[in-house]
Amino acid sequence: MNTAGLNRLLVARMVKPVLFATCLLPALWLVYAAAFDRLGANPTEALIRSTGDWTLRMLCLVLAVTPLRVVLKLPALARLRRMLGLYVYVYAALHLLCYAGFDMGLDVDDIARDIAKRPFILVGFTAFLLLTPLAATSWSRAIRWLGAARWQLLHRLVYAVAVLAILHFYWMRAGKHNFAEVQVYGTVLGSLLAWRLWRAWSGQRSRSAVGRLGGDQGLR
Repeated sequence: MNTAGLNRLLVARMVKPVLFATCLLPALWLVYAAAFDRLGANPTEALIRSTGDWTLRMLCLVLAVTPLRVVLKLPALARLRRMLGLYVYVYAALHLLCYAGFDMGLDVDDIARDIAKRPFILVGFTAFLLLTPLAATSWSRAIRWLGAARWQLLHRLVYAVAVLAILHFYWMRAGKHNFAEVQVYGTVLGSLLAWRLWRAWSGQRSRSAVGRLGGDQGLR
């Protein structure tokens, strides 16, 4: 299928419902697994880790939208970014709720002490706090209310979230010296962020070259 065909497919009415259902499946599976005792010997740890893993996967997907849209010339991909971004927040919220509810028993004092005591919990909680305004302003009205420039500046916080998410994952795995998955997610997210830096640098060079050309023509 060529690029035009893929763009037509991506704007089809059923794409968003299919994406919504697909992204929801991991959460439904976890509910089923918890209800029917399929989470292994430590269900609390399984829930916390699984929701954390799916947060990272959704974050990789949402950050991959722009590179894929540009490189593959698929502008229709942009219409799926909001839903993927909201699912990042959904799984991050589930991750936090599993930790706070099942691991800490919703004891606010214990949770506060744990956040202050363990750096990887603090980093993860900070990432969640940064995600919250992004989810709250993901609607078209928020863009009109904030203005496009301020909205775009705010949503660049997702890059900080990506860095904090990997740091959170790294410190969590450091206790068991198990970094294989950390390397995978770190490589993927690092590549996606590096592509953005390269694109911004290339765009700056192009604008500078155009400016110099314009100046030369003006002198003539």
